[in-house]
Amino acid sequence: MLNIQGLQKTTLLDYPGCVAATVFVGGCNMRCPFCHNMNIVTGAAEPLFSEADILDFLSKRAGLLDGVCITGGEPTLYKDLPGFIGKIRDLGYKVKLDTNGTNINMLTYLIENQLVDYVAMDIKSSFARYGSACGIGDIDLAPIKLSIDLLKKGLVDYEFRTTAVEEFLDQKAVSDIGAALKGARRYFLQGYVLSEFVPNRTLHAVPKEKLLQYLQELSSYIDQVDIRGID
Repeated sequence: MLNIQGLQKTTLLDYPGCVAATVFVGGCNMRCPFCHNMNIVTGAAEPLFSEADILDFLSKRAGLLDGVCITGGEPTLYKDLPGFIGKIRDLGYKVKLDTNGTNINMLTYLIENQLVDYVAMDIKSSFARYGSACGIGDIDLAPIKLSIDLLKKGLVDYEFRTTAVEEFLDQKAVSDIGAALKGARRYFLQGYVLSEFVPNRTLHAVPKEKLLQYLQELSSYIDQVDIRGID
């Protein structure tokens, strides 16, 4: 059973091109120092919603919502995720999955069984700096690299994205990310904002002027690059 910690009933931002609801799942295998959902990543809290609660809500919003975004935490940690998504799709909704890409087996299953319509995968930093950026010093990068390769095959619509934290994203990291994602369809640099549950409150956002410079370089590797969350 998924540990569902939140429900945003309507969003125009979380699922590109769709009016959607967002389901927040607790528990994560990373401890990113800039995470704005750190309050739910341990998965220790009791669920605030049951799967039945979510499905009942969605059944009542049929015709008003186009899709559902499932985010976290890290949703792919749950073996019951495919069944839950299947029930959402039975109600006629498109499904977007947010993931850190560490569970290549689950991601492969969801894509091959056409259970997701859109995948957003977080790229924390360059591979050389991944451990510090995700708070796991000895992280195994192999499944992350496999997830990148899987998405780049284009079997499902997708994007890669990086939260632009100055301590983890400099010119060298940007160059390395571009090389790792070469040929990808879509990539976003997301503005970092200090919010209530961010664990490391000493981090800094990359200035807009520098982000624009990074976009210029990234555009030589990736088809579509853009900035989110910056005025």
